[in-house]
Amino acid sequence: MRALLIALSLVVGTFSFSTTAQEETLTTGFNHIGLTVTKLDLSTRFFVEALGWKQVGGDPKYPAKFVSDGNMFITLWQTTDPSTAVQFSRKNNVGLHHLAITVASFEALDTLYERIKAFEGVEIEFAPELAYGGPGKHMMIREPSGNRLEFTYRPPRN
Repeated sequence: MRALLIALSLVVGTFSFSTTAQEETLTTGFNHIGLTVTKLDLSTRFFVEALGWKQVGGDPKYPAKFVSDGNMFITLWQTTDPSTAVQFSRKNNVGLHHLAITVASFEALDTLYERIKAFEGVEIEFAPELAYGGPGKHMMIREPSGNRLEFTYRPPRN
């Protein structure tokens, strides 16, 4: 009987904790992200031509352009003086190390790799490879302004 009560209290305690944690979560996801770029037009073309996104607006006063894949929304901000811009270093700066973007399949990742490696100004850090021993795969690049982007696919668990 004592073992049953202990097991029951563990199950109820775990359920109570997870319910409480869910109730305390007040956010529902990302709205958008803003990336500073040194080459606004070329970075915009990269998202539109290489990734197949759409330019969905912009603001010439900043200047900025807005791109979206229909799910994610990114603001691309032009630096004031590209010649003095400093590339991000994860060991020396606070900020975004990289943005990871999910792709639909292994085939989509390979197709994307072929498109991206042919695009002007892109640096491939590594081609598609197993991510952390698999089963997923990922690749890492720097878009034309130097922002690090990871593209990843993780197959569904059966």
